[in-house]
Amino acid sequence: MTEAQSENVGNWVDIPIPLPEPGTTAPFIAGGRELLLCNADGTPYVVRDQCPHAGAQMQGGALRGTVLECPMHGGSFDVRDGAPVARPIRRAGWCHPVRAHGDGWQVDLG
Repeated sequence: MTEAQSENVGNWVDIPIPLPEPGTTAPFIAGGRELLLCNADGTPYVVRDQCPHAGAQMQGGALRGTVLECPMHGGSFDVRDGAPVARPIRRAGWCHPVRAHGDGWQVDLG
């Protein structure tokens, strides 16, 4: 597979909102999924807007570096790979690849 072909593999869709301020998040919907665009010191990450512990929305949770805290129970995970950081979160969060596209960003919904 050529490099150009590998760039088109996946289910890439436009993120319909601009990147929020560093250290903040913004909710959006793509492909019928509730997602959260996270700005970790200028780098965009997309996670499902759902706590892997209790299913609560993650929007409104504090983003410190690459760690997103659940506003309901205070557990947290890393937005880069979903790895749990603090209990009660024990399962990985759901993360989606992000890439620059034109003047905006795209997310791979897989």
